[in-house]
Amino acid sequence: MNPPLARSIAQSISAALETPFEPLRWEPVGGGCIHQAWKFVGALADGEAAFFVKSNAAESLPMLEAEAEGLAALRRAGCSAPRALLSAQADGQAWLVLDWLDLVALDAASGARLGEALAALHAIEQPRFGWAADNFIGASPQRNGWSDDWLEFWRMRRLASQLRMAAANRLPSRLIDRGERLAADCDALFKGHAPRPSLLHGDLWGGNAAALADGTPVVFDPAVYCGDREADVAMTQLFGGFPPEFQAAYRARLPLPEGHAVRRDFYNVYHLLNHANLFAGGYVRQAQDAVERLLAEIA
Repeated sequence: MNPPLARSIAQSISAALETPFEPLRWEPVGGGCIHQAWKFVGALADGEAAFFVKSNAAESLPMLEAEAEGLAALRRAGCSAPRALLSAQADGQAWLVLDWLDLVALDAASGARLGEALAALHAIEQPRFGWAADNFIGASPQRNGWSDDWLEFWRMRRLASQLRMAAANRLPSRLIDRGERLAADCDALFKGHAPRPSLLHGDLWGGNAAALADGTPVVFDPAVYCGDREADVAMTQLFGGFPPEFQAAYRARLPLPEGHAVRRDFYNVYHLLNHANLFAGGYVRQAQDAVERLLAEIA
């Protein structure tokens, strides 16, 4: 962070807090691949305060604003998530300021508490599927809007959107053709399953959850929308990173219905396609294999 950017961010914090905030020091924080991240420490009238700051080029402001909106939605629903103090831009740069939290990795106890908290979130029925505005899944646009038809929403706003990006990125035509076939025929995976809308984190892999020192679980970097709760649970199983106590506590509070294992793989095709679009490499093969396994399940 250069001194002019630090001064601009400090001024925005002062305005949000309605009190002077003088920048003292900033330390880079690792872990992300989209934005630069910083621990930003400054002086208030009653002592020092620390914030977590993400910064990027000005055109990234919508992404940062969507993150702030998602965190606010999770907090309103009772989830433990960082408070977004502000998002702003100036001089070609955009930034998001969050409260600084000292986080540690999930262990058995905090993992179980996270499972209970996620089940409590999912138990709150929402009016419709979708979200009022488009947002982002990683660096990719995530199409939303409202719908009363969950499966059609997933087909068009999730699978079809990623498959269009795959075509634009010149990913293998077989992946796209077979993905379109899966989208067309996926009704077979939903026989007897009529999900209610739940508020979802939307990007709940192991890197987006941690705990405070007292064991309170915290989630962050959301891609929120309202959908089948199984989609959230599915992603927690895609890349690992959650202690087994997390799944056990979730299912004790909110058991998963019959057929969830196959639907887990179906929902995770969306994230595999997104990774293939963003990073290519081995994710392309993983997405292809997942699509083929599901088509074989349907046949």
